Amino acid sequence: MMDAHPPLSQPQPQPHDYLEPFRVSIHQILTRVNKLEKQVTEVEQFYESTDNVQGNNSKGGSLVKEKGKKKHPTGTKKPLLDASHTEAAAARRMQELMRQFSTILRQITQHKWAWPFMDPVDVEGLRLHDYYEVIDKPMDFSTIKSKMEAKEGTGYNNVREIYADVRLIFKNAMKYNNEKHDVHVMAKTLLERFEEKWLQLLPKVAEEEKRQIEEEAQAQLDIQLAQETTYANKAKDISTELYEVDMQLKSLKEMVVQKCRKLSTQEKKMLGVTLGKLTLENLYRALDVVAETNPIFQPTADEVDLDLDAQSDYTLWRLKAFVKDALEEQDKVDEGAAVNPNDNPDDKKSKKRRDSGDSSGKTNPKRKKLSTL
Repeated sequence: MMDAHPPLSQPQPQPHDYLEPFRVSIHQILTRVNKLEKQVTEVEQFYESTDNVQGNNSKGGSLVKEKGKKKHPTGTKKPLLDASHTEAAAARRMQELMRQFSTILRQITQHKWAWPFMDPVDVEGLRLHDYYEVIDKPMDFSTIKSKMEAKEGTGYNNVREIYADVRLIFKNAMKYNNEKHDVHVMAKTLLERFEEKWLQLLPKVAEEEKRQIEEEAQAQLDIQLAQETTYANKAKDISTELYEVDMQLKSLKEMVVQKCRKLSTQEKKMLGVTLGKLTLENLYRALDVVAETNPIFQPTADEVDLDLDAQSDYTLWRLKAFVKDALEEQDKVDEGAAVNPNDNPDDKKSKKRRDSGDSSGKTNPKRKKLSTL
């Protein structure tokens, strides 16, 4: 008779479960490194573009308007806020100058000779067929008034722009009409009167323009300094995080080695033999590997006694891996030299003596004596 309830199968242990913590750690490290890599790129791009930013800033312009066009780098929020307050105050001062300029404009337009210039020239009605061939940019007071009353961004930005258009009205009239024509005489008279009144306002305009340039330069400097401070701190934080990642990797390496088996006596013996096959340069590097985890070990002495039994498993595995890679690289170099028909045989012998640290090689007068215990 069969059992009504067959025995439950026992879960089989997974042979590689012990690797899971290492996979998790490696994934965490990679994620952190990718993040740091992006931050490093951002910092590098900032410092590479610093000169270009300074060059562009010399062109002037509104920082507040530029803020709406593109995203400003980290650390510029407060300087941009300060700049917006400064620009708002400058705009109020400019509005006051425009109000004073409007008074001048009103005095000119109320003159008895101003009527020909109040509206656009009636080219068709007056049959001035060559007018647009002579005049590149027509102008009149009604156009100026409309532009002065236009919304911000479509009208005049400053007093000088209005001044230039007023002069253009009279200059156009003087250009199209000959000196004896009434319109020419009227335009010339009004232009002289306008220039007289403009000279009275000009000192205030020049003072405001100078002030705005200085404020703009200071705002740009404040933003630049804020950015530099921000990115300097970011670079410092990245350096700290990179050190932590390095320590995390070393700790992970030690954990991996602890899971590895110990080197056998025969493997240690073979390691000692292969150390003797290294070039002098690679031998120094191999001894540095030992010194990294063994502060007592002195790799710079003329005679070095390396007790492999006294080294940690971590050091031995690292040393074995390094020696293996170094010997493979030496073999590739030797093979490349063997197939080069242009090499001088004497040069090959000389190179071999130098690589092996032979005392007859002029570049290495001393051969480090290494004994493995």
